[in-house]
Amino acid sequence: MTDRAGSPEPDPPEAPGADPGAPGAPRRRHWLRWTALGVSATVLAAAGAGWWFYRKLDGNITTDTTAEAELRRYEKERPPAGTSAARNILLIGSDTRAGAGNRPYGRDKGTQRSDTTILLHLAAGKAGATAVSLPRDLMVTVPSCRKADGSRTGEQSAQFNWAFEFGGAACTIRTVEKLTGIRVDHHMVVDFRGFKKMVDAVDGVEVCLKEPVDDPDAQLRLPAGRQILHGEQALGFVRARKSIGDGSDTERMDRQQQFLGALVNKVQSDGVLLNPTRLYPVLDAATKSITTDPGLDSLRDLYDLARSMRAIPTDRVQFLTVPRRPYSYDANRDELVQPAASQLFRRLREDQPVDVTPSVGATPAPGTAPAPGTVPRADGKPDDADAPTPGATPTFTGRNAAEGVCS
Repeated sequence: MTDRAGSPEPDPPEAPGADPGAPGAPRRRHWLRWTALGVSATVLAAAGAGWWFYRKLDGNITTDTTAEAELRRYEKERPPAGTSAARNILLIGSDTRAGAGNRPYGRDKGTQRSDTTILLHLAAGKAGATAVSLPRDLMVTVPSCRKADGSRTGEQSAQFNWAFEFGGAACTIRTVEKLTGIRVDHHMVVDFRGFKKMVDAVDGVEVCLKEPVDDPDAQLRLPAGRQILHGEQALGFVRARKSIGDGSDTERMDRQQQFLGALVNKVQSDGVLLNPTRLYPVLDAATKSITTDPGLDSLRDLYDLARSMRAIPTDRVQFLTVPRRPYSYDANRDELVQPAASQLFRRLREDQPVDVTPSVGATPAPGTAPAPGTVPRADGKPDDADAPTPGATPTFTGRNAAEGVCS
């Protein structure tokens, strides 16, 4: 080899104690040189691949700028931003039939409603996470919202999931804020296809069925007992209603919470987070599956969110349904149970702890919820959510992610 001036390039110095004249010394130098080049090339390739993967995953995310613009229009009406590091994220499951993978669930009529809506409160200091399900049939005041064609709806009393059909994520967020007084910091929308891909990316989620299921509407047939559900089956499991249990929407929400708790456990496991070959498909599915606001639309933002969730013990990741009962004027609709619901919303607004305990005994009848103060707790005492001891943490009926799938 020669240097740029054409002079012979000197060989690198031998290691201390080496004999330059020993047989095989030039070959050793040659091998070490190529080994160094190989290692350098591997490092550069890994760095390049990492950057490519980052750009690909980052580009998968869809940003909802329409909702951001609409929310800015009504900024003065919205609850004030919290002063603590706590965050509130609205998770919206869309029942849209548009797009590849969604058509088997019905004809695309150009409309969509929020099949599932969960308000996720992440406490400051990673102290806990509380996911509150909002019933789709809950009667609420939906504010005037901008429709996709530019026209506006009038303020009206309607069932909650109509808000998403009226005005998308912005209308749903404003409805939730009006109902709870809680500022929604971020939102995510996931459709049927995205949910299935997320489940498949973690190689399925374990559930436990007390009885076999045969539901043609949900395209679901399952035996009783423990089993792993993958994409299509998982979607049918969380969407099925009339064929499982008492057929109520309340029980369906409980089942969704159980499934999400199992999914959280699966994603948090070292077998996923510390295994690049399993982590990448999860990230790819997640980023392709969501539409989110500009404040949460980068891989870095989602990574920070996932890291925050990772730091929360699973027994502090809690799921519950907002206290509700049959609507006074229509038993097929819901209304809030007061003062329990207001107390729950206030605790979340103030980033105060909320405890949940599983209910025992008979399952409520379809479309009903026990009256506040009468839900039996695991310790046999009455639920005191509406009248807690001063200074005590109120307890609501629910579950946490640490519970087993057959709990």
